[in-house]
Amino acid sequence: MTPTDLYLGESRLAALAWGDPDAPTWLALHGWLDNAASFSRLAPLLAERLGIRVVALDFSGHGLSRRHPPGVDYAIWDYCHDVLDAMSTLELETAPLLAHSMGAAVACLFSAGLPERVEQLMLIDGLGTLTTEGKDTAQQLRRGLLGHRRRRSLSPRYADIESAVAARVAGGVTPIDADTAWPLVERNLEPLDDGHFRLRTDGRLLRPSLVRFCPEQVTGLLGAISAPSLLIEGESGILGERDSAKQARAALPGLERRVLSGGHHLHLEREVLAEVAENIAQWWQTVSLGVIEE
Repeated sequence: MTPTDLYLGESRLAALAWGDPDAPTWLALHGWLDNAASFSRLAPLLAERLGIRVVALDFSGHGLSRRHPPGVDYAIWDYCHDVLDAMSTLELETAPLLAHSMGAAVACLFSAGLPERVEQLMLIDGLGTLTTEGKDTAQQLRRGLLGHRRRRSLSPRYADIESAVAARVAGGVTPIDADTAWPLVERNLEPLDDGHFRLRTDGRLLRPSLVRFCPEQVTGLLGAISAPSLLIEGESGILGERDSAKQARAALPGLERRVLSGGHHLHLEREVLAEVAENIAQWWQTVSLGVIEE
């Protein structure tokens, strides 16, 4: 299924869409330093299986979307405006959210703050958001202030996509192989006049945050989510049995958790992709049927 390119929010946001434009629409939200191609293998399966349309955003500063103007930060809660702008353009009062990693954090914040806009919440290897203990707030602020004043290095140049993929595999925050990384890197490359490529991602995304929510705030936010919620985790993903992950799962009312083989980007891994799609589809159909029967 070939995706359609979209531009939303007065052309500020780029997106990819799979499925019939007249079908019920899901919004898909990608992870940090990724882009809409994060859903390029999962979305077609869901669109065909469920008769839906999946619209995957490039968050601001990612993929083909515009960067923030000079002097404007990338705070996690600001991405909620990307979701609102996309929904406005698509004329969606409500929508299911399908979200991975940082996108899952954004989806949780959005669902807590605007519960009336979210039909279902489907999270892939992400829950809640990064936190800083209250006692460490000053140190986090220091890191952020100094990081923002540091001169940005030039974006690296690559001779071809293979070199760029190899760099992502070698330097990724979480383990990823070349086949899994390929769609993400391909969408994120900008061709140069000399035949080389550079990354489109805004380098400011690498700066440390000035402030973060504290754990108690995130617990309160998760507790405010009322949408039916599914969490798909990879066995070797970023959550597992860490204390913070356990606390986050316990805080979200009625959360259904399913752990599958695979890593952090399990929704792009060919070996587990069909299983991810099947679990999401079965859960969504069950939840939707329950809503209809009520």
